[in-house]
Amino acid sequence: MPNFQKPKGTLDILPDESGAWLYVEDIIRKQAELFGFSQIRFPTFESTDLFCRGVGGSTDIVQKEMYTFIDKDGSSLTLRPEGTACVARSVLENGLYAGAMPIKLYYLSNFFRRERPQAGRSREFWQFGAELYGSSGAEADATIILLANSVFKRLGLRNIELKINSIGCPECRPVFRAALRKHFESRKKELCDTCLGRLETNPLRILDCKSPACHNIAKEAPATMDFLCGDCRAHFDKLKGYLDRCGIVYETDTSIVRGLDYYSKTVFEFVNDSIGAQSTVCGGGRYDGLIEELGGQHLPGVGFGMGLTRLLQSLKDENLLPETGTLTDIYIAPLGEVARDAALVLADGLRERGIATEMDLCDRSLKAQMKYADKTGARYVLVLGENEININEAFLQCMKTGEKIKVGLSINDIMNNVIR
Repeated sequence: MPNFQKPKGTLDILPDESGAWLYVEDIIRKQAELFGFSQIRFPTFESTDLFCRGVGGSTDIVQKEMYTFIDKDGSSLTLRPEGTACVARSVLENGLYAGAMPIKLYYLSNFFRRERPQAGRSREFWQFGAELYGSSGAEADATIILLANSVFKRLGLRNIELKINSIGCPECRPVFRAALRKHFESRKKELCDTCLGRLETNPLRILDCKSPACHNIAKEAPATMDFLCGDCRAHFDKLKGYLDRCGIVYETDTSIVRGLDYYSKTVFEFVNDSIGAQSTVCGGGRYDGLIEELGGQHLPGVGFGMGLTRLLQSLKDENLLPETGTLTDIYIAPLGEVARDAALVLADGLRERGIATEMDLCDRSLKAQMKYADKTGARYVLVLGENEININEAFLQCMKTGEKIKVGLSINDIMNNVIR
């Protein structure tokens, strides 16, 4: 057993796994850019107050899950537990709102929450997030949902279901919240300890509780749809119309509220029940008051976060991950010190021309080098000894067919036989 182990709830992404991550991330980048989104990167830690104000003081994230520390100057800093508040802070601080609208940003980042590690949930996790600011229309909500759906479609996932809801706005939500509080008050003795606290601070969060008792009580709770104002109902109807016309299958699910305080109007989740209890692969919605909460002017926003670990698990379950590995065009097998010097220079020249090249770095026998070359997936092997150097020729062996091709030791001559 090693002296040091990774912290609980974190992951090592090893070389034989990283190819799948790169494959998924590449598709995500391409789809985001097709929709006109540009990448944003933000600090690993932020002011603790950013998340208290942006995410909400009554949320589990702020109350239980943040990694917070006091800096040497006495300021409180927190490892980022989510991305939306970080993006909002950056939009505000850097004056992006003064440019052309809408602002369309995406990120691929790791985040940190001190949760109980379980399948599909860890304390360090990776997300693809997309944020759109400057449009209050349902077409923006639809665009965000279409972007997420395009990633699933491009990856070939079939077992993903879209669920949507509206939780209203500051005009109509207080009435809904009062009705919820009244409902849960009547069943107060059956609520878990966590939801007893939520009853006073944010009863909507009880709808999201995973406790079986609270879940059953929530099934009988008032539905958001019965309390929407005219504007919120029209917005939701428009969204459904857009999704219908784009051929997007969805289910209206009034139990979806999302876990963060900044949401308003549209909320949605893409779920895959085949990956277990933590079935939400992507979740998001609208947050029109977030920038104002952080001290800026009104700037409506909508976005989502997509969990990469759960996404990869979904792809694995459906056998959709491609075979990945090191793709080596040519392996140079030097025999002796003189040949090793020549091989190093030759390998460098081939790499400069875009040929993926490896060579022996461990002074192995030719037999051991051939085994290693096969492990790297090399297409060709060039055995290089003093005799080959003296006559300026060598044999390039195709690992697939065994065919040997005599080549000169110039970069061009080798390339002409590798790329054909």
